[in-house]
Amino acid sequence: MKTNYNPDVLNCLANLSSDEVFTPPKLVNSILDLLPHELFSNPKTTFLDPVCKTGVFLREIAKRLDAGLEETIPDRQERIDHIFGKQLFGIAITEITALLSRRSIYCSKKANGKYSVCRTFDKSSGNIIFERIEHTWQKGRCSFCGASQATLQRSEELETHAYQFIHTQKPEEIFKMKFDVIIGNPPYQLSDAGFGTSATPIYHFFVQQAKKLNPKFLTMIIPARWFSGGKGLDDFREEMLNDNRIREIHDFPDATKIFPGVQIKGGVCYFLWKRDDRGLCKVSSYNKDSFVSEMERPLLESGAETFIRYNEAMPIRKKVANKKEKLIMHQISPRKPFGLPTTYQGEKKQFAGCVTLYQNGGVGYVEKTELINNMGIVNKYKVLIPRAGSGSDSFPHPILGKPFVVEPPSACTETYIVAGSYDNKAQAKNLAAYIITRFFRFLVLLAKSTQDASAKVYKFVPIQNFEESWTDEKLYKKYGLTIEEIAFIESMVRPMEADNE
Repeated sequence: MKTNYNPDVLNCLANLSSDEVFTPPKLVNSILDLLPHELFSNPKTTFLDPVCKTGVFLREIAKRLDAGLEETIPDRQERIDHIFGKQLFGIAITEITALLSRRSIYCSKKANGKYSVCRTFDKSSGNIIFERIEHTWQKGRCSFCGASQATLQRSEELETHAYQFIHTQKPEEIFKMKFDVIIGNPPYQLSDAGFGTSATPIYHFFVQQAKKLNPKFLTMIIPARWFSGGKGLDDFREEMLNDNRIREIHDFPDATKIFPGVQIKGGVCYFLWKRDDRGLCKVSSYNKDSFVSEMERPLLESGAETFIRYNEAMPIRKKVANKKEKLIMHQISPRKPFGLPTTYQGEKKQFAGCVTLYQNGGVGYVEKTELINNMGIVNKYKVLIPRAGSGSDSFPHPILGKPFVVEPPSACTETYIVAGSYDNKAQAKNLAAYIITRFFRFLVLLAKSTQDASAKVYKFVPIQNFEESWTDEKLYKKYGLTIEEIAFIESMVRPMEADNE
């Protein structure tokens, strides 16, 4: 027996780039479910999507308004004219997405065209506008979004990626009206020096600009790196974590759950901000397969500087913090422990008086005079960890690269960080044994949102007595962890074997 299959075309579109990810209709409806139901039965509610790509947000809102206003405006055509003409507004991010959005919403790329479902528009754009905007260059950077002039100063036939909504000091002037709801999936980043080479996040600008319009409700889906890291996101993170109007966060450490086939390092989240409602935030966590947990809690826990994304981690972290022990981050070296960049290469052969250099690709040898920093630990036993940790978002995973002990005289390039230095090898080996425990790496995970493993990701890890060796079993007992807490740690962190040496 044949079954008719009529797929939603917006489920079938390929993404324009990793910076501009289309939103599946199923995800859109999950986000819309955060909003009060009565908004969709009020003929005065206004909605703005300031980052239209396919028009899917406004299309799905239109469906809900069509059903919700049926009693208020019984005539279907009159109802549709009212919804599209007075309630739904959008700003497209490119000329192509403007046409695509109008086609999705009005069933015609021209809002006033013959086939448009809305009869009220005089202009072909309807309420889905697009205006080509140029960057405002100052000292090689855009003063609004930070884009590189060398990369994005382009001729008229190419997209500038100067998004209209964030390239203005007065976003209220775009439509000259107020909005009850602002919703969307903004562009995530701009490449600095060629695609994929380096990227500057820009999604936070859309959130901040939306708040300037002071809507009653704001909900967007954005990368989750702002929780604890991310280039240029410190002020945004502080602003968000101290804003008790954020009443819900839905967190997906593995972004492929909601964006199939798209890997976004650190995962994604969507949130609900309520202008007139303050309180604790309901945090919902998901793994790749399903919903995991829900908890109402402050976004910023006492003693923390970043958001702890896993609800199940909260009691574990508190048990550790209650010991009031010194933290290991204070002995973790900064980047370039000896002042040498990751591109530096030592000599291939040993020579008299040389220092062994652990570098990208293996081992080299250098004069001690080549080293710039930390001369006092060259002649100590050291524990090195690769600075670039695991890039996987699937659990369980290693979290960190494997630590190893190096003998004096030795140093390293920026490829590694120094986790500790000691006069005897036994203490160094005990530190390395501690690092490979699941307990240690789990605490690192709470502050680590990217592949980079700089000193700040160790902010929740206590120092132990390295006159003795440490195992997970010993640590679980010391901190009084329950069977359930141990099971959660071990579901998140893959075992790591010690070196035989």
